[in-house]
Amino acid sequence: MKQSRITGWFAFRVLWAGQAVSLLGSGMTRFAFLIWAYQKTGEATALALLGFSTTLAYILASPFAGVLADRLDRKRVMFFADLAAGCMTALLLGLSIAGKLQLWQVYLAEGIAGASLAFQEPAFFSSMSLIVPKDGLTRANAMLGLGRSASTVFAPILGGLLLQSVGLNAVMIADLGTLVLGLGALLLVPIPSPAASDEGRKAAGSFLHEMGFGLQYIFKRSSLRDLMGTFFLINLFGTLTYMAVLSPMILARAGGDEITLGIVRTMMGIGGIAGGLVLTIWGFSKQKARTYGWSTMISFFICDFLTAISRSLPGWATAGFLSELSIPFIVSPYYALWQEIVPGDIQGRVFATREMVQVISQPVGYLAGGLLADRLFEPALAHGGVLAGSAGLLVGTGPGAGMAAMFLCTSVLGGLTGLLALTLPSIRRLDQVVQEGLPASQLVN
Repeated sequence: MKQSRITGWFAFRVLWAGQAVSLLGSGMTRFAFLIWAYQKTGEATALALLGFSTTLAYILASPFAGVLADRLDRKRVMFFADLAAGCMTALLLGLSIAGKLQLWQVYLAEGIAGASLAFQEPAFFSSMSLIVPKDGLTRANAMLGLGRSASTVFAPILGGLLLQSVGLNAVMIADLGTLVLGLGALLLVPIPSPAASDEGRKAAGSFLHEMGFGLQYIFKRSSLRDLMGTFFLINLFGTLTYMAVLSPMILARAGGDEITLGIVRTMMGIGGIAGGLVLTIWGFSKQKARTYGWSTMISFFICDFLTAISRSLPGWATAGFLSELSIPFIVSPYYALWQEIVPGDIQGRVFATREMVQVISQPVGYLAGGLLADRLFEPALAHGGVLAGSAGLLVGTGPGAGMAAMFLCTSVLGGLTGLLALTLPSIRRLDQVVQEGLPASQLVN
C-alpha cells in the first residue's frame, strides 16, 4: 500500500512537470500573439476573438471528447491531443516564415487547438483520481495551479523578450521545444484503467447515449448542478474582464507599454504561485464547498474593485496579485469535490460535460467583453462621455477608463455569486457528502 502511494505521487509529479513546461511554451506563444494582434488592429475585439475561437471549438468538441476519454486509453488521448495542438503551432510557424501569416489563420489554428484541449482536459483530470490518493486530490489540484501560475509569471517575460529581440518565429520554436518535453514526460507515466462502477454500467450504450449521460448525471444531482452553475457565472464575469479586456485596458491606459503589461501579468502569476504554495504545503480546509464560496466572494468584491479604480502600475500589480492569490482557493476545492464524488469510470463523460457547460460562458464573455468595451463603455467614459460625471469619478476618463468601469460591474456580480454559493443548501451539502464518505447516489434529487 505504501509503495503504491509513493508510486502514484511520483507519477503525478512527472506528469505535472511535463505539463507545466508545456504550459510555459503555450503561454509564451499566446502572449506573443496577443501583442501581435493588438499591434495589427489596435482593438480589444481582435484580442477577444482569439479566446472566442478557442472556446467555441472546445465546446463543440467536448461531447465527443468525454466519451472517448472513458472508452479509450486516457494516456493516448492526452498524447494525441497535445500533438495536434503542436501541429497547429508548427503550421503557423511555417506561414510566418513564408511571410503569409494572417490574423484569420491564427483564429483558425486557435480553434483547432481548443478542440484538442477539449480532449486533453477530461482525460487528464480523470487520470488524476487514478494515480493520486483520494486525500491528496486538493493538493494535486493546487500543484496544477502552481504550474499555471508559473506560466503566467515567466511566459509574458520570456515571450515578450523573444518577441522584441528575435521575433514571433522564435517564440513558436520555443513552444514546440517545450511540447516535446511535455510529451516525453507523458510517455513515462503509467496510467491505470478505472475500476468498474454501477454508474459506469448504466452509462454504457451507444455513442449518442454516452454523450448525453454526463448531462443527465449532473442535472439529476442538484448539488453538482448548482456547483457547476455558480462556476459558470464565475467564468462569465472573469472572461468579461480579466480575459477579454484586462490586457487592452492596461495597454490603453499605459500608452501601449508592453513592459507594464508584462509586469502586471508577472505579479498575477506570483500571486497564483503564493496561493498554490499555501495549499500545497500547509494543506487544505475540509470545508471545500465553504472555502469555494468565501474565496469567490472576496476575490470579486475586493480584487475587481481595486482593478477598476487603479490608474497606474502599482495599483494594477497589487490588484492582479491579490486576484490570482485567491484563484487556487476557488479552483482547487471545486475540482477536488468533483474528483472525490464522481466514480472514476465515468469521469471523462461527466467532466467533459461539466467543462462544456461552464465554458459556454467564455465565448459569450469574450465577444461581449470586446464589444461592450469598444462600443459602449469606452465611448461612455471618454472625456465628456455620458458616464464621465458618474462612474468617471471612480475610474477616470479617457482611453481604458471604460474597460475599468466594466470591472466595477463584475465586482458586484461576481461577489454576489460567491454569496449565492455560500447560502445554497445544495452546495453546502457537498461538504457533508465528502467528509462522511457518502455515495454520489445521496445527491440524487
